[in-house]
Amino acid sequence: MADFYEYRHTVGFEETNIVGNVYYVNYLRWQGRCREMFLKERAADVLADLQADLKLFTLRVDCEFFAEITAFDELSIRMHLRELAQTQIEFGFDYVRLDPGGTEALVARGTQRVACMRGPNTRTAPTRVPAALAEALEPYERRAS
Repeated sequence: MADFYEYRHTVGFEETNIVGNVYYVNYLRWQGRCREMFLKERAADVLADLQADLKLFTLRVDCEFFAEITAFDELSIRMHLRELAQTQIEFGFDYVRLDPGGTEALVARGTQRVACMRGPNTRTAPTRVPAALAEALEPYERRAS
């Protein structure tokens, strides 16, 4: 089993800028989408908790770019767990272009840190990472490099 959760994506024209390469903000959107699909596919119990009062607040995101990508490039966004603290989680993301010949190229790398919170919107407070989420993330743990 791979030490990452994979979300596949084909770049569309609407994700490119006037020059024809992918607009940088889309990389951050794909981080969010990858995280959402992970919850749907690997941590369904957490979805019910999110509909109750659990909130995942994004504290920080970043992305470092190594190569440009354009419309119709096939991507594998690979999420792994970098750190699991009492109330926070840090994810790592590798953006890999999948070429038709079977070769792969790392085109970007990013991170995202989230805090688990509970309570009404006017009085949210930090809470422990739910056990079901920690368990679902365990196979994808990789130490920060």
